[in-house]
Amino acid sequence: MFIFDNRISIESRPILDEYLGGFKYRTSGLSFSSLYMWRNINNFSWEIIGDYLCISGISHLELEEKEYFLFPPLTKTGSYEKDGLRKTILQAKEIFEEKGEKFSIRLIPFHMLDILKKAFPNELEFFDDRPNYDYVYLTEDLTKLKGRKYSSKRNHLNYFRQNFKYKYIPLTSDMADDVMKFTIEFNRKKDIPDYEMELLRMEEDALEDVLFNLENIGYYTGAIIIDDKIQAYIIGGQSGRDTAIVHVEKANVEYRGAYQAVNNEFCKSMPANIKYINREEDMGIPGLRKAKLSYRPYKMIEKYIGVFKQDFQS
Repeated sequence: MFIFDNRISIESRPILDEYLGGFKYRTSGLSFSSLYMWRNINNFSWEIIGDYLCISGISHLELEEKEYFLFPPLTKTGSYEKDGLRKTILQAKEIFEEKGEKFSIRLIPFHMLDILKKAFPNELEFFDDRPNYDYVYLTEDLTKLKGRKYSSKRNHLNYFRQNFKYKYIPLTSDMADDVMKFTIEFNRKKDIPDYEMELLRMEEDALEDVLFNLENIGYYTGAIIIDDKIQAYIIGGQSGRDTAIVHVEKANVEYRGAYQAVNNEFCKSMPANIKYINREEDMGIPGLRKAKLSYRPYKMIEKYIGVFKQDFQS
């Protein structure tokens, strides 16, 4: 089921980009590359309501029941007007309820809380959404890996460079079949809980289409080739003028340092305007959280869930 009438598509990109670029949202999910990649998995749909563009989707972080949610409404003017925003959200809430779904606003960046509070004084309850915090790094830090805090990363990277003959190349759509084969083999080797494996299978479904549209969407990509085979790859997008987002990253751990290598090469390949690398959220997965923290984020983008107090109490 879709909450709204319109789907995320290449054809709809000009409209979506107009709103996605209208305000500094800074979150990984509010980028066209992310919305397109996960559009089918998350049942993303959109509609312009009043002065704002509304996007709905499904959250997969609840283990028992998948819940629909609303992204914070998007503006194309760079600002929000409280009465208009209030009207838009109330209309969206009506649409949710007509579809028999609970209403919540999710993935709200910290710097938008006051905007929503002004539109709904004392009416919304906000909850910290730690599994969805974005990890943001300085591109220069991940490129140079300077200082004691990166000594372990440098050691792995240097080992990889000294022991394996490799090349780093752009990942292209004509490599799609090889990438999918590598991804499926990579995922099946993992000894992880069923919930995490379900997330990986959803990622596989998303990749099948994305890999054939890498150039159409303009994803940032890279692959490490050893003995004519893909042994690591990375797919990313862009948020605003100065931030790249890492959507998918895989590496064959049988090659020590492969993860450090593909990440480092990716960052070195970025255009000069890309000052930050957003490596998305950890989804509450302990191993993923440990890995993302190990790269010493420059900052975290805090996100929140908003619900109407009346609905929450009832």
